[in-house]
Amino acid sequence: MVRGIEKREIFIDDRDRTAFVDRLSRLLLKTGTDCLAWSLLSNHVHLLLRPTKLKLADMMRRLLTGYAVVFNLRHHRSGHLFQNRYKSIVCDEDTYLLELVRYIHLNPLRAGLVSSMRQLDAYQWSGHSVILGHSKLLGQVSDEILAMFGAQKGRARKLYRAFVADGIALGRRDELVGGGLKRLLKLSAMNGFETYDERILGSGGFVEGIWHESEPPHTDEPLLAPPIHEIIERVATVFGVESSSLCHGSKQTRISKARSLICFIALKRFGYRGVDISKILGISRSAVILAAERESTLSTTIKAAFDLFPEMYDKAAVAKSETEGS
Repeated sequence: MVRGIEKREIFIDDRDRTAFVDRLSRLLLKTGTDCLAWSLLSNHVHLLLRPTKLKLADMMRRLLTGYAVVFNLRHHRSGHLFQNRYKSIVCDEDTYLLELVRYIHLNPLRAGLVSSMRQLDAYQWSGHSVILGHSKLLGQVSDEILAMFGAQKGRARKLYRAFVADGIALGRRDELVGGGLKRLLKLSAMNGFETYDERILGSGGFVEGIWHESEPPHTDEPLLAPPIHEIIERVATVFGVESSSLCHGSKQTRISKARSLICFIALKRFGYRGVDISKILGISRSAVILAAERESTLSTTIKAAFDLFPEMYDKAAVAKSETEGS
């Protein structure tokens, strides 16, 4: 999802739209990226992409930077065109592919750019018309979508169109564009909650799998990191609690806050694995990740971590930056 800065228009006319779509098509072919759905609105774009060769970030950088340069030259403007970085969500294809195709292709209708399914069928700035055979976009894998509705292309298109039309009554579906937090709020009152991540659309098992793939290799003791029991002892001292009380899943406010700080320091600053932290603290791995992510947004947490480990904190940050090539 890409939005114009300050919600401004990124497409003034069809010449702009053509420039964007042509660039998208060229890059899809050049980078080996599959496009399964797309739609252009006045001030934002939705894309459903499946990289096969080049990383998504590289492809998107070339797409957005190139378009912004052309747009600024044509319209005699300067400065940023897009609002920050594009928003991306990893999706479980088996579960969400068709739902996302439908949601993205209905965007022009929800936004009022067209007023009916018939007009949407002919709307050339969406992958919907490509799947129906009314327009073309090299790089869009429309046959793959149609194959899910049948082997005979004509009948498959009718079934696909009916599937899209059925989605009109569903309205805006926030759960398809980052609704992980909503799932958490609904489930957190229960005994536990399904693993979630707002950047990932899928089941708890799928989220865990993505986390596992992106987790750094295990080492017995992270570089420059203090033993985890020392982290626990220092945090316990600051919060005025017994270190043993932090390792039994207590939900008391002071204990919970101290445990969250431990998760942040151990996971985010010193590279301990979530699974190892969870075993020591007596909470689930997903709870460790959740606590660390939540605490990473708080300036008070950053200051507390610095105060607790002044002799090692900067060294760990430098080592991490060097590892990432920063």
